[in-house]
Amino acid sequence: MHIKITGLLAFAALFQTAIAQRSDIQYFRHYDQRGINVFETTKTDTIIYEGMKLRIGANFTQGFQSLKHSNNSGVKLYDLGTGFPLAMANLNIDVQLADGVRLNLVSYMSSHHHNEMWVKGGYIQVDKVGFLNSEFLNKLWKNLTLKVGHMEINYGDAHFRRSDGGNTFWNPFMESNIMDAYTTEIGSELYFQKSGWIAMLGMTNGEIQGSVTRDSDRGASMYGKLGYDHKFGDQNRVRITGSFLNKTSSISGTLYGGDRTGSNYQFAMEPANATLSGNAFSGRLNPNFKDNVTSFMINPFVKLGGLELFGTYEIAQGKNAVENGEVQYDAAADETTKFGKLKNRQFTQLAGDVLYRFGTRAQFYAGARYNLVKGEQVFGQTTTTATAGGINQGKRVDISVDRFALAAGWFITRNILLKGEYVTQRYTDYPTGNILQGGKFDGFVMQGIVAF
Repeated sequence: MHIKITGLLAFAALFQTAIAQRSDIQYFRHYDQRGINVFETTKTDTIIYEGMKLRIGANFTQGFQSLKHSNNSGVKLYDLGTGFPLAMANLNIDVQLADGVRLNLVSYMSSHHHNEMWVKGGYIQVDKVGFLNSEFLNKLWKNLTLKVGHMEINYGDAHFRRSDGGNTFWNPFMESNIMDAYTTEIGSELYFQKSGWIAMLGMTNGEIQGSVTRDSDRGASMYGKLGYDHKFGDQNRVRITGSFLNKTSSISGTLYGGDRTGSNYQFAMEPANATLSGNAFSGRLNPNFKDNVTSFMINPFVKLGGLELFGTYEIAQGKNAVENGEVQYDAAADETTKFGKLKNRQFTQLAGDVLYRFGTRAQFYAGARYNLVKGEQVFGQTTTTATAGGINQGKRVDISVDRFALAAGWFITRNILLKGEYVTQRYTDYPTGNILQGGKFDGFVMQGIVAF
């Protein structure tokens, strides 16, 4: 009992300290309504450094869904009904370490993929270098920002508007893009920002986690971004960026499968025996690119008063280890069967949002989104001799997935959001017998969100 009471007192003291130090942190994106339409943090220095500060925040999302799904393959689908999916929550810790230096650490307290607490990642962002005591570097750093850590990589702009576990506040819709370009990797990013221009170059280990083995199968990811972001007047803004990413090889590269929280369309188009953590990414398409990955994304964003337009055009190509000939029979088992390297597969993605925000503090919005993904997917791969038919590089089929969504939201306060969506998603040209053959799901999803 003494241990429990002591722990509660310690937590209460920490919480009281955090509340007492709610002053803003430099170069920081707020988790509430103030964070809407924030991409990279700017170089505008508006916060006076007053010493080290600790800021503890959180995001909570409780959903309600009423979806139905069907297919033409004869494969039995999950018994999908109406109800409340598992609530998701994030814990956010931000620390002002020095003037122009801050730490960010996010942990998932509950999610559809990891029900237990799980660390997303953390990074240090450096916008000032006064600690180096160099006037030359101080002047140079007026336009530079350095991020170092295990962090969400800044490939494209779509990841700034996606849902991330309990943090669904910045996404006006329920889900991210069908082909969700999001992952966390270990590395660094260097930014240059001046007069609306932004340039970034990043390099990471190319893996969602650390690794100290199989050097020949791992390679760094190189990626970058170039863009222009200009505000004119109080209500108007134009931004356009182009991004690229290149990676030669990886063991666990997850550019399109790096989310560890899960989808907001729970169990849609999943098999009858689906489980919460085992089938967490319903409604998304992962091309499973791990080797020879080259991706390009262009994102325009236009704001005219309350009207907002945001788009994604993306081309991605690559393959996995089986297609790259890295999985072979044992020489002793079969000397004659050798698998060569297949050519890269390619996917194209188009997405567009039209949104209108209104009210005295833009507390209401309504909008529509269309998302289309087309490309060459691989089916029927096997990687062990124990599997019937042995190792198989699979069959490639041209498929497509499209989604249409209508959404509306109400920021009850700047920390509380209620939003709802009608969605319909279709699967086209999937092979005979695949669970997604002739697949479709549609219905309504609602979410109540708290962010601070």
